[in-house]
Amino acid sequence: MAVSSAFSSTKLVVSNAAASTPASFGVFWKPFPTASGCSLHRDSFDLGLRCQVSNGLAQSQNVSEPSASSLSALELLKTSAGDRYTKERCSVVVIGLSIHTSPVEMREKLAIPEAEWSRAIDELCNLNHIEEAAILSTCNRMEIYVVALSQHRGVKEVTEWMSKKSGVPVPDICKHRFLLYNKDATQHLFEVSAGLDSLVLGEGQILAQVKQVVKVGQGVTGFGRNISGLFKHAITVGKRVRSETNIAAGAVSVSSAAVELALMKLPESSQASARMLVIGAGKMGKLVIKHLVAKGCKKMVVVNRSEARVAAIREEMTKDIEITYKPLEEMYECASDADVVFTSTASETPLFLKDHVLGLPLVSPSVGGLRLFVDISVPRNVGACVDELETSRVYNVDDLKEVVAANKEDRLRKATDAQAIISEESQQFEAWRDSLETVPTIKKLRAYAERIRVAELEKCLSKMGDDVTKKTRKAIDDLSRGIVNKILHGPMQHLRCDGTDSRTLSETLDNMHALNRMFNLDVEMSVLEQKIRAKVEQTQK
Repeated sequence: MAVSSAFSSTKLVVSNAAASTPASFGVFWKPFPTASGCSLHRDSFDLGLRCQVSNGLAQSQNVSEPSASSLSALELLKTSAGDRYTKERCSVVVIGLSIHTSPVEMREKLAIPEAEWSRAIDELCNLNHIEEAAILSTCNRMEIYVVALSQHRGVKEVTEWMSKKSGVPVPDICKHRFLLYNKDATQHLFEVSAGLDSLVLGEGQILAQVKQVVKVGQGVTGFGRNISGLFKHAITVGKRVRSETNIAAGAVSVSSAAVELALMKLPESSQASARMLVIGAGKMGKLVIKHLVAKGCKKMVVVNRSEARVAAIREEMTKDIEITYKPLEEMYECASDADVVFTSTASETPLFLKDHVLGLPLVSPSVGGLRLFVDISVPRNVGACVDELETSRVYNVDDLKEVVAANKEDRLRKATDAQAIISEESQQFEAWRDSLETVPTIKKLRAYAERIRVAELEKCLSKMGDDVTKKTRKAIDDLSRGIVNKILHGPMQHLRCDGTDSRTLSETLDNMHALNRMFNLDVEMSVLEQKIRAKVEQTQK
């Protein structure tokens, strides 16, 4: 489930009353009742979120390879405005796994490195029912956002793609994934960007990661108008929540939580003298170093691929801080001299396994007699097998919940303030999506007017003969464009739809119908009609 960090200790209770229960059913936060008998408790605190949980077995059925005729039909499906799918607006869907729904052992198998995001988007958009896509893969989550022609088929295709790419069986993915659609998907991403869904409430790194999704998506065809608009709006929401609610004030990050956890596990008398080793000097590693210094650590060793990053970090510190650089080749030698080892690299395979650690010398009893490995990488840098040794203890990102459990009441209050902003911004984004429904009419009306303008301009110029100068031709052309723009200005203004109330939507629909009849534009409008009915029903309740 997409549960904010403030509620990481809550329980999901799912009851399946009969074997005939459909493969996909709704689960709603209290007080929303469900026909399936599902309920989710958030320590009696409700944020009004919704999510979908699906039956993994139903989703795992294999589908035979499509024939040439099927592929042709699917291509028509994507392009035909009269098709039963395209009569309704395409759905925004998120298929994801997070620290709240799956263990790190599962997330690391499905993680997609940033360098592969562009290719993954292309592959996803080549699926039959997927139009647009984006990847958000961090240490705490792996989420795929898509615009799907069909919710059911789109989810099925994406899940099978995830299985094929990772080697994880479809039923296993279905067991841990969560599904969200349209408004719920929008709200979820806004919560993610605001830091409400993070392990550490309000942490700032996730906003930077959402920004990176937009940066990587630029120039990628599949990162289309709907998905790019969604992520750009999410960035706005993240900034606004942090500036208006002060949610990030005093908030710890994953890196600072890792440092706090290590210090909690060390005897208090040895915290200042413990030998610290940091492997990886990227963003996370740099934050670990800074938090170690903030906690009074004056001396540490940093292992990294290149020395330049370590030197840059050293320059930011005061002169009394001693940071020693070591190359990767000396990593195990450095580990033998360390009491606490922090790992935060992008390696897709473990750096430390049982055989690597077994031969390391014992640490001093003064620091607890155990070598601590604090691994904040996904995929993990330290194999779980290392924890089987009596001389070592391994902690990963899932173990940080122990550190962030404090100050729960204050985090709940801040989350409430943030939710009000998110709800407002979600309405604005949905209104923006509604406004896109008028785009086909606007385009066809402009194209109709442009055809008339060009035809009449050619008639005029042909009557004027060959003696017309380029300057005169340009002046006449500009004049005709100006006349058309002035005439179209009024109709265009009446096609602007903000989606905020049924009256505005109804008027827009009437205007679209009128323009269609007058100019024979042949534009599908069932999406707006459905929107109006929903608004009216909501008003009558």
